[in-house]
Amino acid sequence: MVSPNPDSDGGSSKPSASSLSPSTLPDAVIRLAGNSQDGIQTIGGFLARLAGRSDQDVITYMTIPSTISGGPSIFQVRMGTGEILSVGDQIDFLVAFYQHSYEEHIGSLRDGGVLIYDSDNVTPDQTDRRYLQVPIPITTTIIEVMGGSSKDKGKNMFVLGLLSRVFNLDVGKLQTLVRERFAGKAEDVARNALHALDAGYGYPVDNLMGRLFRFDQNQRTNGKFQVTMDGNTALTYGLLAAGVRYGAGYPITPWSTIMEMLRSELPKYGGIFVQAEDELAAVSTALGFAYSGHLAVTGSSGPGLSLKMEALGWAVMAEIPLIVINVQRGGPSTGLPTNIEQSDLMQAIYGSHGDAPRVVLSPRDVEDCFYVALEAGKIARELSVPVIILTDQALATRIEAFDEPDLAALIRDPKPDLSPRPEDFKPYPLKHITRHAPPGSIIGSGTYPTVTGLEHDELGHPTANPGLHMQMTARRREKLKLLGNSLPRPEIHGDQEGDTLLISWGSPYGPTKEAINRLRADGEKCGHIQLRHLHPLPPELERIFARFRQIFVIEINDQGLYGYGQLATILRARYANPAIRSITKTDGLGYKTREITEGVRRLGGAASASVSAYPFDPKS
Repeated sequence: MVSPNPDSDGGSSKPSASSLSPSTLPDAVIRLAGNSQDGIQTIGGFLARLAGRSDQDVITYMTIPSTISGGPSIFQVRMGTGEILSVGDQIDFLVAFYQHSYEEHIGSLRDGGVLIYDSDNVTPDQTDRRYLQVPIPITTTIIEVMGGSSKDKGKNMFVLGLLSRVFNLDVGKLQTLVRERFAGKAEDVARNALHALDAGYGYPVDNLMGRLFRFDQNQRTNGKFQVTMDGNTALTYGLLAAGVRYGAGYPITPWSTIMEMLRSELPKYGGIFVQAEDELAAVSTALGFAYSGHLAVTGSSGPGLSLKMEALGWAVMAEIPLIVINVQRGGPSTGLPTNIEQSDLMQAIYGSHGDAPRVVLSPRDVEDCFYVALEAGKIARELSVPVIILTDQALATRIEAFDEPDLAALIRDPKPDLSPRPEDFKPYPLKHITRHAPPGSIIGSGTYPTVTGLEHDELGHPTANPGLHMQMTARRREKLKLLGNSLPRPEIHGDQEGDTLLISWGSPYGPTKEAINRLRADGEKCGHIQLRHLHPLPPELERIFARFRQIFVIEINDQGLYGYGQLATILRARYANPAIRSITKTDGLGYKTREITEGVRRLGGAASASVSAYPFDPKS
């Protein structure tokens, strides 16, 4: 650890670090605002991983420009002790690198918060006394520390050192993280990063603030180690644990990092990932791997999934096990490549032509990204069906800490099932579930299956028999109904009956759960369920719905022509329950907890159709 420079206090009469007693915080929301070239994602990543190694909870949020030239960007970290469910409605600490960073984000800083800004580039409103202003000449200081050619290099690590001092973080662990991060680069890269980090930690920011902070000590009792990663990384590791060894894809934001990890990791396990020339080739290649008996994966975002749909129809007809990942982003078309939306649910369930039932799952947080991949692999194998995982941009890039999985107990055997089939084996039996027999399986009867996209009989032979088509259509449908009946009943968080039930899916899980906690603290009787299984739906939802006067579905998509989001539309169609209404939005951002609580209170007394959190005003 570096001691502060006693000659750098600028003559301040405020107390020194040795005389300060740090204020204790349960958690803090820190927003780093600059440009994408400033490495603020690196700072946030280090803070998040340090929290994980310090037995703290953490959730991050980032925005990045969709253009190659870059532009304004933020990285927000909420870290501390206890259960952290959202990135926070307001920020406690704002670090502004530029004037535009200050002007665009100062409105999010809570009263009594702290503004740390680069006084070389930012001129704040000095008359605004709602928050503490901490001017630091970040640019000139890093030039003095690193040399004249380093105007734009090292600022991020300097700021990381500053924050380490402000929050009394474990700098030893942080230095270890820095060495690990730059281990594969030239030695001077890590050395310069550590030099900038130490310079930031040594800067007497406490003299300017007059106080320091520290987080409550977390009382973890389960004895498990925490791992820290983003949702795309967790999903990738889940695929490996599920037994995926083969896959194919095509780059698209925000799916691409999964593809890149699979390209580097699968060969270590004797597998391969193919970057195809387009989305059509990608899904077809993955289906080839699946046809050969291997659990395979393909993926994309919404635009790419649109291109995969015809081949996914073939997978349904041929009953081939396949995992398909859709990391949702704003649409339609190119839309908002780096922003969040949950507008691909209907596409996932109904996208292919004809009656083409497939399973759709959605993880609720980063930890669940790992486990949903395991479940997807299990279902795909047991039912010989395509399974679509609907994650989203928020989960893809968000970093969280969670208990290390018991890999020894979870890892699945990746070998294809080439066991001999009996003489009466039929690949598409009318009265039983299909179990795909890959090439190389010994068939006792000597009659080998035909696999085609045409309607077929029990042996796979093409047929146009009307009665047989009805039977085959029904059996493809019924195996999903069997799955639905076997799913666990959703757990209700909060009151088991009462006035209001909130339903969420995907990344709005945390803010919705936090909203329920706030509403209940205000004396309202309300509960919350998170739907992980979107198609088929889990059982007993009717009984849960009957316990509440009003039901709001929280999702990030448009309210549509008739006032309901995509999941709300499905639930109303399925259960014919007029109490089901929507709280939706399409601003490309994740939900703030207050947006949900305000939506509930605004609509709670109304019996009219649902409205968006951001309604269109024809007069505007």
